[in-house]
Amino acid sequence: MPKVQMTTLGYIEKDDSYLMLHRVKKKNDVNQDKWIGIGGKFEYGESPEECLIREAKEETGLLITSWKFRGILTFICDKQDPEYICLYTADKFEGELKECGEGTLEWIRKEEVLNLNLWEGDKIFFNLIAKDAPFFSLKLAYENDSLKEAVLDGKKVLVAR
Repeated sequence: MPKVQMTTLGYIEKDDSYLMLHRVKKKNDVNQDKWIGIGGKFEYGESPEECLIREAKEETGLLITSWKFRGILTFICDKQDPEYICLYTADKFEGELKECGEGTLEWIRKEEVLNLNLWEGDKIFFNLIAKDAPFFSLKLAYENDSLKEAVLDGKKVLVAR
């Protein structure tokens, strides 16, 4: 039986842009060449917010000081164990941006984000965030990098045929 991982995923906002991470530096990376937010696995005893703050500092050099818990993602992928991802946006931070060992960090205008090489299901939650949707639960199931199922708040929004 696979182990379920608990992770965070955060999108830092500044000047109508998100700080995006182009995953191009890590070997055997399920996110290889995709643009994602910052975040990672919980360490023992961490709350979701503690994990988000630590991961943001480690990956970007920035200390986030204001954030919003947007939703919970259930990420199912045939290349790794399932993940429960706590999804955040952050609108205040301190510090200077540093280089990231996992990829290239870049501020991307919000209206350009959907044009990047994203996981297909990320477009669903970006649209929800843009509409300032209330807290949501989104299950995304992938096979060979292709989205096969999306379930929003218990209702199927996409089923592959």
